This record gives sequence, structure tokens and C-alpha cells, in this order.
Amino acid sequence: MIQHLDEQIIWWIQEHAVRQWLNGPMMFISKLGNAGWFWILLGILLLLWGIKNRQFARYGLALLLCLGTTALVCNVILKPMVGRIRPYDLLGFSILVPPLADFSFPSGHTSASFAAATAIYAMNRKWGIAAYMFAVLMGVSRLYLGVHFPTDVLAGGIIGFVMAKLTLWALGKINVGFQFLNE
Repeated sequence: MIQHLDEQIIWWIQEHAVRQWLNGPMMFISKLGNAGWFWILLGILLLLWGIKNRQFARYGLALLLCLGTTALVCNVILKPMVGRIRPYDLLGFSILVPPLADFSFPSGHTSASFAAATAIYAMNRKWGIAAYMFAVLMGVSRLYLGVHFPTDVLAGGIIGFVMAKLTLWALGKINVGFQFLNE
């Protein structure tokens, strides 16, 4: 039943929501999530900024660790274990991006974006809200491009959020310098 609903939603998006003027923005948003490079770069920049202010180094480390634990659960454990076929392969429609080599469930782009947003929210609520809005856009872009089913994106968001919360909680427990994470 869930698979059938996933397929109906993807077909609806492909038939009714895909528009030429949206293709470029959706591909751009999605590319920002490739291999988590945007979030990794942000974490590295925070670490470097931490040379002058140690608090930013902690922010960068927290962000990178949240991304790492999420990638481990999502991309290393769950994707191969579940082995879900991509929507375009299963349903036979063409996509705007090159075919992907890994499995569909859960969405790595979405999980990384929600993990990063959760870490950023722990550091600064205003920036965190903006990061969550971007994370939602990331998930929407993956649906728009037809590379994930809705449940892949939903699971990715939940996994990213939960793994980041667990990582931040653990950091707060093991190191006094991360007390901002448990406020």
C-alpha cells in the first residue's frame, strides 16, 4: 500500500509539478547536497573560523560529526540493507540528472541536510530555521528530480534529525565545551 502511494505521488509530481523553469533551480539545490559537500564545507569553514574563536571550532566539529554519524547510518548501513530501487528505474521515466549508482532508501541528501540543520539549530536558532527550510527544499528537489520516493525523503529527514540529536546529546555529555548543545 505504501509503495503504491509512493508511486502515485511520484507520477503526480512528474506529470503535474515538473516545469521547465523549475528544472534549473531544483537541479542546483540538489547538487548542493551531492556527497554532502555544502555542509562539509560549512563545517570546515567553522573549524577554520575557530582558530580565532574556539566556540566556532566546536560548532564546526559538531556539524561534521552529525553529518558523519548520519552518513554512516543512512548510506553505509540502510541503503545497502534495504536495497530499494530508484523511482525512475522502477517506473521507467526519464530524469534530468545522470542515473545514480546507489539505492533509493533513505535519501542521503535529505538526511545530511536535516542533520546539518539540526546541528545549526543547536548553535543558532535563527540560522537553524533557515537551514531547516533549506533541508525541506532539498527533499522536495529529490522528489522533483524523480530520484527518490516520498518515503525515502521522509525517512531521510527523520534519520538526519534523530542522528544529529543523538550525536549532539553525546557530545554534550562527553565534553564540557559542548554544553550549548544541551540547552
